[in-house]
This record gives sequence, structure tokens and C-alpha cells, in this order.
Amino acid sequence: MPTTKLNEAFSLFDRVNADDPNKEIVNGQSIAKELIYGQRMSQTLESFDPEASEALKLAARSQHICRWEIPRDSYPMDRVGYLKWREELKKFHAAKASNILEKVGYNAETIERVSFLLQKKKLKKDEETQTLEDVICLVFLNFYYEPFLEKHTKEKVIDILQKTWRKMSEKGHQAALQLSYSEKALDLVKQALL
Repeated sequence: MPTTKLNEAFSLFDRVNADDPNKEIVNGQSIAKELIYGQRMSQTLESFDPEASEALKLAARSQHICRWEIPRDSYPMDRVGYLKWREELKKFHAAKASNILEKVGYNAETIERVSFLLQKKKLKKDEETQTLEDVICLVFLNFYYEPFLEKHTKEKVIDILQKTWRKMSEKGHQAALQLSYSEKALDLVKQALL
């Protein structure tokens, strides 16, 4: 059963993410992109790891909190710029989430753990950081991969799929192979995994 604090934190995360000016059409409705992203993260974590800790649930929901406030084009549009942007976002998301968790009344230990997870510390070594990364990759593959492949070259798509695969655990790979893909999308996944 979710705790009252967890529900309150989710509600506050959703409230700030509902301010995202970028929209996505879901079931014919226009929804704030980061609002639906956070909800997809929670749903995916729930099915991937039903026994997830409260800190991991909080990290999953706040993974992209207020992301639009630091747009990609505010950094140079090259690899170095991209990596700087990603590093800045991790700290930004951790700070935003921590602020909300303090208001809700979480203890310092939980807040520090959520911050640790959001900054992807000890990926491949910390089980929960790895689970969060698996969930991020599964959300991408399940909800964003098909639209992504329509906008990019086959080479770029295969490169992104290979990078995604390298970040995932074996459990993540198994879950990814259970997802439903179009024929074209599945063909590219197979090529990426050769």
C-alpha cells in the first residue's frame, strides 16, 4: 500500500510537471509531457519491480521533474554540450525533488537516497540505480522509441538502441524483449543486437 507521504509527493511532483508547456497527445487529450512521463515511469516501475523501495518509487516519479526549465539548446549542440546538459539536469532534478520531499516531511536519509538515485550514482553497482536506469530505458522503448525512429536515420536509431541496451541489466533486457513493437521497430532492435 502506498503511504500517505508517497501519495502527497506524487501529487506535488505531478502538479509541478503539469506546468510543462510541451504537450503530448495521449488518447486524444493534450497532456503535459513531463506529467505523462512521470506517470509512465511509475507504472513501468510497478510492473518491473513491484517490491521497489519508497525511495526508488519517488526517484522514478521525479526523474524528469521540471525538465523543460533547462532546455537542451541552452547548451552547445555537440557531444560535450549534451553531456554537460545531462549532468546539470541530474543535479537540477535531485534539487527539485529534494525540495518537495522536505515539504512533505521525508527524513534526510530518504531525501539523500532519492537524490543519489536521480543522479544515477554507482550505475551497474547499485541495484536500485540500475533498476531506475532499466525503467528509464523501458519507458523509452515502450512509449518513445517508435516516434523517435520515424524522425531519425536507421544508423542513428541503431546507435541509440545499442547505447540503451548497454545501460540495461539482464532483467531489463528480458523485459525489453517482451514489449510490443511494430515490424519496422522490431527489425531495427534485432539489427542493433547483432
